[in-house]
Amino acid sequence: MSKSDRSCVMRLADGQAHIPGPAGERAVMVLRRGPLDVALSLPQRPSQQTPHAQDELYFIIRGRGFLLHDSKRDSFESGDILFVAAGTEHQFEGTSDDLALWRVFYGPHGGEVPA
Repeated sequence: MSKSDRSCVMRLADGQAHIPGPAGERAVMVLRRGPLDVALSLPQRPSQQTPHAQDELYFIIRGRGFLLHDSKRDSFESGDILFVAAGTEHQFEGTSDDLALWRVFYGPHGGEVPA
């Protein structure tokens, strides 16, 4: 998306065409605008996650697995949205081989303040 574009369509096929990246990367950035950062990810097992400085959303395109977070183990599948607050330890576990997701970082570092 160029600086003059104010809207766009981010296509799964376009992102997939860039995965794996030159160094074997399993994710590709598709949009960065201010504090918003969107990537397509096709993670492989094991999928190690680290706490992030911003709040994070995962939009599950296909596949399934478990999200370990806040001492919980929640299942997820295609069509689900996962939310992980900034600084939260989290991991994916038991994911299917076809897992594909949109990963979105947004908001200020340290996360949004709950209302």
